[in-house]
Amino acid sequence: MLTFEPQDAVKGADAIARMGAGIGAGLAVIGAGIGIGRIGASGAEAIARQPEAVAEIRGSSIIMAALIEGVALFAIVITLLIMIL
Repeated sequence: MLTFEPQDAVKGADAIARMGAGIGAGLAVIGAGIGIGRIGASGAEAIARQPEAVAEIRGSSIIMAALIEGVALFAIVITLLIMIL
């Protein structure tokens, strides 16, 4: 005979939360990779068009990439907290 226990609902919700956190971490990493790839491509194209502005373009690209990495790291920390709690 099948019975429903409240603990079963909690276990199921916990498993769904963990799966959602894993998917969220994966999406954060994919998004950061796409963003940094676009920054690199745009920076290379800009340097090809204006070679005299290499230092300014490189500096801007590094700052933008660091900001994207910060957001991705924040997203991964939040998903890990969801998995732990």
